Amino acid sequence: MAENDSASQVPPSGRDVPRNSVQRGVKLAGLPLGFAGRTALGLAKRIGGESAEIVAQQIQQRTADQLFRVLGELKGGAMKLGQALSIFEAALPPELAGPYRATLTRLQESAPPLPTATVYRVLAADLGEDWRASFASFDDTPAAAASIGQVHKAVWGDGRAVAVKIQYPGAGKALLNDFTQLARIGRLFGVLMPGLDVKPMLEELRDRVAEELDYHLEAAAQRAFAAAYDGDPDIYVPGVVTETDHVLVTEWMDGTPLSKIISDGSKEERDRAGILLARFLFSGPARAGMLHADPHPGNFRLLADGRLGVLDFGAVDRLPDGLPPIFGRLLRVMHDPDPDIAEVERELRADNFLRPGIAVDLDALRAFLAPLAEPSAVETFKFSREWMREEASRVTDGSAANIARKFNLPPSYVLIHRVSTAGIGVLCQLECEGPFRAEVIRWVPGYLDNDETRDGPRAPRVPSV
Repeated sequence: MAENDSASQVPPSGRDVPRNSVQRGVKLAGLPLGFAGRTALGLAKRIGGESAEIVAQQIQQRTADQLFRVLGELKGGAMKLGQALSIFEAALPPELAGPYRATLTRLQESAPPLPTATVYRVLAADLGEDWRASFASFDDTPAAAASIGQVHKAVWGDGRAVAVKIQYPGAGKALLNDFTQLARIGRLFGVLMPGLDVKPMLEELRDRVAEELDYHLEAAAQRAFAAAYDGDPDIYVPGVVTETDHVLVTEWMDGTPLSKIISDGSKEERDRAGILLARFLFSGPARAGMLHADPHPGNFRLLADGRLGVLDFGAVDRLPDGLPPIFGRLLRVMHDPDPDIAEVERELRADNFLRPGIAVDLDALRAFLAPLAEPSAVETFKFSREWMREEASRVTDGSAANIARKFNLPPSYVLIHRVSTAGIGVLCQLECEGPFRAEVIRWVPGYLDNDETRDGPRAPRVPSV
């Protein structure tokens, strides 16, 4: 494992996490009070003659402003929830989500490391007082930091270069306490997204965060991915050396971080990185029974031999039956020159993406979904920042935003949605071009007809750079 600048989240320092729990609770608990006050004010305005629609819009705007601002100011579980909700951010007018984005960006730029003495205490508690005997050398300066831990480079006793991930003391308690508080304010999100069933989504997010705190689960996931891609010509996953409750030791992986490929890579490097990233994300559920759920540029390396190296398996979606076939079915319908939008609506309702009682205009639904199917509708597609900006602009216009606010996110799809949106963002940063349709046809269930198999249309071999 090399420097892990993953985690768009910002790590709290070891001293900050537990100490601020009361203050964190006060901030979160204050959100419903603010909503109650705005609702009462809205009722007074309606009695005074203002239209219900205008009053509702004003309440929504003020609620979003407060909600995103408070979530952005907090770390831990509240920040993770804020990031999860950011997948709906494009459906909101910029003036609603702006304060949240600004605060989150500021937090991302500060990453205080754990004091060395604290690092030693964690290592001694988990590996024993003679923990240094396990290492030939250990670098006290962290190579990288993430939301719940930091990574140090070391040399294992047998001479292997290793990455040592150390969990922040108190991180688990702080994260889970945040979710307990957030569960009490779930109704606020209904003001912003009327189609969203918040309670089960919060429960799913809490479960996923609890899994990220469990280094034994992470180690098991990494071992499974390493076995699934062992000997693969295009994908490499470093092996696990050992793990404890709060320490995870894996093989170190050198290579060029995807962030460097994004900023300085040649067209060939960016194209190769992009198609291999898509291949890894799409193929994981079929090959390992899991989806890597944190496609951040810091979690990937382009190795000297041209393979894509993958890091950080704390966030995975366990999909023993592979990706749900609804995505392939929807893409196949949307790729038709005259798609059956009524069939699309039926599929969305069957999987609870549209809840009972939520009505949608079919023409608006088609206009909203069509561009999302574009990258896999053609043999070769180029992702770009311009395309992403156009998409962001499109989904914030009136009709698209109205459609987006009616969607629900079923709990079982929370991480899949996160991977889809974040993965597309990375591909656009890479500005890569390639045969992404072939990857979809090969790996996404539900797209092929019944008489075809995944081994039929083969994805093209990507030349090394």
